[in-house]
Amino acid sequence: MSPESASTASPSLEQDRERLRDFIAAHPRLFVLTGAGCSTDSGIPDYRDSDGGWKRPQPVTYQAFMGERATRQRYWARSLVGWRRFGRARPNATHHALARLEQHGHVAMLLTQNVDGLHQAAGHRQVIDLHGRLDEVRCMSCDRRLPRDEFQRTLVELNPTWAQLDAGDAPDGDADLEGRDFSTFDVPPCPDCGGILKPDVVFFGEGVPRGRVDAAITSLNAADGVLVVGSSLMVFSGYRFVAAAARDGKPIAAINLGRTRADPLLSLKIEQSCAGALAFIV
Repeated sequence: MSPESASTASPSLEQDRERLRDFIAAHPRLFVLTGAGCSTDSGIPDYRDSDGGWKRPQPVTYQAFMGERATRQRYWARSLVGWRRFGRARPNATHHALARLEQHGHVAMLLTQNVDGLHQAAGHRQVIDLHGRLDEVRCMSCDRRLPRDEFQRTLVELNPTWAQLDAGDAPDGDADLEGRDFSTFDVPPCPDCGGILKPDVVFFGEGVPRGRVDAAITSLNAADGVLVVGSSLMVFSGYRFVAAAARDGKPIAAINLGRTRADPLLSLKIEQSCAGALAFIV
């Protein structure tokens, strides 16, 4: 970057931070909605490009996972390899900035579309995991819950050759293993009832639990503004809260690199990295 371009970039970022600072100051009870852009600096890839399109094939659907043994073999093989890095991910500057914002009393509730638990790891207290958490496994028959680390040990014991593989990371804690034969991968059943074990996250084609939606709506109604951080809002499960806020006349700000589904509804759009835009908080 030339000295000239560097000198013009800094004022732009400072102006964005100033506008964001003013928005936060004017709306002290924020409903914060976060997406994959929050966690990219923690080494977890995001899903979409700057136009909101998929960067890779769409994630597995609930119907395919529950209905096809081959799909479960493929999913858990990829997850076995990917979990090694995903499970070690740590909060980055964005998570810490939002936790600090909550400590300062500016966040009434944080609703995250992410399944990595990094907001809680950064010390954020009021969090709704809209799509669940990847660090827990659930039996779809008897509802037994297992820690993902415990299930990982079982997967490795049953599939030692797969545990030696390494591959590029994918957004859902799995790995890119295309072209491999998954037919010999051994997926263990529930140790209690023999049912299908599934990560305790909402897959595409699966409904978000009503209790989470109701809790989020209650918090949204009590807020005086909305701050979207690192989400294109292309998935309706997140977008509907922003649409509801717009219908109620609540001001909405977004920090996101690229287009969002809610662009026409925004009062303020900051096209900077999440960490860069929020750096003034820390």
